[in-house]
Formats: sequence, C-alpha cells, structure tokens
Amino acid sequence: MNAPDKMKPPPGLSDSLAAERTFLAWIRTGLALMGFGFVVARFGLFLQRLQLIEPVSTPKPVGLSVWFGTALIAVGVLVLLLSAWRHVRLMHLLNGGGTAAFRPFNASGPHRGFSRAGRYC
Repeated sequence: MNAPDKMKPPPGLSDSLAAERTFLAWIRTGLALMGFGFVVARFGLFLQRLQLIEPVSTPKPVGLSVWFGTALIAVGVLVLLLSAWRHVRLMHLLNGGGTAAFRPFNASGPHRGFSRAGRYC
C-alpha cells in the first residue's frame, strides 16, 4: 500500500545522485547520436569525392547520407536539450522537498516505437 504524502521520507542524497547519473547517461546518448550522425554525413562526402576520382558511367546519388547524418545530429541536440530540461525540473522538485514520482517523458517510449516499426520491415 502507498503511504500518505505526509509519511513519505524527504528525498536524500541518493535521489540527487541517481538524477545526476540519469542525466549523464542521456548526455552520453545525445553525444553518441551526434557523433554517429557526423560519421554518416562525412562518409557520404567521402563517397562523393571517390566518385570524382574514379568516374562511373552512372553516378550514384549519395546525398541521402548527408541528410540522414544531419538528422541524427539534430536528434542528438534534441536529446541533450530535453534531458537538460528534465534534469532541471527534477532537481527543482527534489530541492523543494518533493519526490521523483513524476515522469515528464518515458525513456522506454522510443524503444517501443522502434520495436513496433521493426515489425513492419
């Protein structure tokens, strides 16, 4: 059974440290997405240069990798901004004496979406 709000202990150091660890994990995820996007975009530019050196009768379009890489970089920036926003809200809540029972966005949401999309491929 849930205890009434008056009986709940105040948030301690472990709650703040857990919030910091989660924030750092989201930062790592955002940086990894941006790094991977940079690699994908640069690979597309590498393929364009390779076609200039060794011309082929029908050049293959490689512009898609530049757009996909840019999209990954944008998603990485979005992840960083959302994680910073969530962390600031959570720290204000914890410093105000509240508990970390709210969820502004669910981390498992994208995973569920990817698994649903994978069923149709």
